[in-house]
Amino acid sequence: MTGKNRKILVTSALPYANGPLHIGHLVEYIQSDIWVRFQRMRGHTVYHVCADDTHGTPIMLRAESEGIAPRELIERVQAEHQRDFQNFHIEFDNYYTTDSEENREYAHIIYGRLDEKGFIERHSISQLYDPERKMFLPDRFVKGECPRCGAADQYGDACEVCGSTYTPADLKNPYSVISGATPVMKESEHYFFRLSDDQCVDFLKDWTRSGTLQKEAANKLDEWFQAGLSDWDISRDAPYFGFEIPGAPGKYFYVWLDAPIGYMASFRNLCDRTGLDFDEFWGPDSGAELCHFIGKDILYFHALFWPAMLHFGGFRTPSRVFAHGFLTVNGEKMSKSRGTFITAESYLQHHLNPEWLRYYFAAKLNGTMEDIDLDLQDFKARIDSDLVGKYLNIASRTAGFIVRIADGELAGGPFDCEVLNEVQDAAPELAGLFDAREYNKAIRRIMELADHANSYIHANKPWELAKGTADDPHRHDFDVKHSCSVAINLFRLLTIYLKPVLPRLAREVETFLNLPPLSWEDSAVLLPEGHRINPYRHLMTRVDQKNIDGLVNAPRETPQQKPQHDTMNDDTETISIDDFSKIDLRIARIVKAEPVEGADKLLQLTLDTGGETRNVFAGIKSAYVPEDLEGRLTVMVANLAPRKMRFGVSEGMVLAAGPGGSDLFLLSPDAGAEPGMRVK
Repeated sequence: MTGKNRKILVTSALPYANGPLHIGHLVEYIQSDIWVRFQRMRGHTVYHVCADDTHGTPIMLRAESEGIAPRELIERVQAEHQRDFQNFHIEFDNYYTTDSEENREYAHIIYGRLDEKGFIERHSISQLYDPERKMFLPDRFVKGECPRCGAADQYGDACEVCGSTYTPADLKNPYSVISGATPVMKESEHYFFRLSDDQCVDFLKDWTRSGTLQKEAANKLDEWFQAGLSDWDISRDAPYFGFEIPGAPGKYFYVWLDAPIGYMASFRNLCDRTGLDFDEFWGPDSGAELCHFIGKDILYFHALFWPAMLHFGGFRTPSRVFAHGFLTVNGEKMSKSRGTFITAESYLQHHLNPEWLRYYFAAKLNGTMEDIDLDLQDFKARIDSDLVGKYLNIASRTAGFIVRIADGELAGGPFDCEVLNEVQDAAPELAGLFDAREYNKAIRRIMELADHANSYIHANKPWELAKGTADDPHRHDFDVKHSCSVAINLFRLLTIYLKPVLPRLAREVETFLNLPPLSWEDSAVLLPEGHRINPYRHLMTRVDQKNIDGLVNAPRETPQQKPQHDTMNDDTETISIDDFSKIDLRIARIVKAEPVEGADKLLQLTLDTGGETRNVFAGIKSAYVPEDLEGRLTVMVANLAPRKMRFGVSEGMVLAAGPGGSDLFLLSPDAGAEPGMRVK
């Protein structure tokens, strides 16, 4: 072990239990996993915990639309998340859920202490209310026309067209995303954490400049201090999926109050299972390190609300908050239409090695909040060049000679080799870079060392020496064994340095070299004389361009459609783009389909449009068996005025092509589309 033993609790931000992980999410989990693995290799005591963030309106509504309990949805999505983490070699000591009794307990404790100290205030506010669903509407569940530019179908907090920000009450012609009803203003008593209190402000100004945050993060917080901190609304009204506030029936903790407390709950669950001391890591006098890895988009919560809650709630505050930037793909935001909105599952389904992505992200990540880009052509070039052409090339070119000439036994030192000394001496420098999360600099240095190792092999040309001479075929066996043993030692050292990034490959190398798990301190010694290695086998392939093409094209592939009898009529009246923009086309999933009693042509469809359900009557009975429709995606007109029929109210229209009768064909979106997405 190197230096003083550190005790570190590491947390990664909690993924929301409302959908799959994508490669943008993986930036953080790979970053934190590399850091944890490195610290453990150094001999430090590290615990890594996480959980699914499971509360809030979206979870409640999605579960409702699927006809299941929120807990059932949570368990299903959590299993998917854990599968993806395992596949990308991301390990947690405990992966839990915020919908736990431990989380409820600590949310109550912190809230109670804040209330006792006068940091909780209660007063009424006015909010938009859905009179049909009888619920207050979060900002993202209200849409309407932008009050600045007039753009239609904009969310209640910001316009995607002109970039303006506003309140839901500012929207023109607002409607509820859940029911389509026109919302009304209604008052309700809410609970606020008094972040504007002088005690909070003074504490946070000191804390944010204590070295806990990156410099650019602290500078960003200064802007918020200058604008003045606002009190934080920590309550929501029923119906809401979350923890009810003690002594306040019908009032629930806002999801962002109990979400970070989920770090504590997950660790407490680990403590209860393993006998660890919770207070040693979370108590106010804790000497352990507490390090949060987060995206820069949630810095406000983790650098203001969270430390203030902890400090005035009687717990220790984080030692470090490491914020990272966003991921772009091929220089742009991830886009399903361009095939660059890539889920973790899709990446693996296209036969792409998860360690390729781990390596590529490491080669891009640093200790700042800068965004990083996944350039898919650069991705292929870097993997092929760095990992296969440089690193693995060292072993593939030399190991066979050791097995053939020396039965797998290495020569011993001392080796008078400048390159070997350089690679061995790089351990402290690389340790400093990994500790500072300057992974890109560490990778660049490791590949520089790999270049030097390959230059050594090329200069010694063991493949030439192994030919011997006509008189003595074994004349140069000593030199071949010597130079190839140096190469194997170089390969082992580089494996130590890459092990936090490539854990599975490192395990395979340990098997090849016949070694126990490598630690960082192993870089101080070389393999002894007579150490026997196993025959080399290929450890990694190059990236197949066809797999990258398949990954990008998969979300845009259109299934073969039956020939259509209708043709476009050149005489059809043209419309303007403004006319077209008035039609709100949405992806919808058919949750349920059933015949309508007394109707020859109609099927009654229950549609999930991503947060709400709609009842639609469709004249497609002659073409479809109801059971065959359930679960499939289609396209609907979402802003069609409700139509009252004798069978009930139809709240939209699904789109189909064909002349009618049995020749009707529901429109289906490409793979990757999700309920609620707008068709543009």
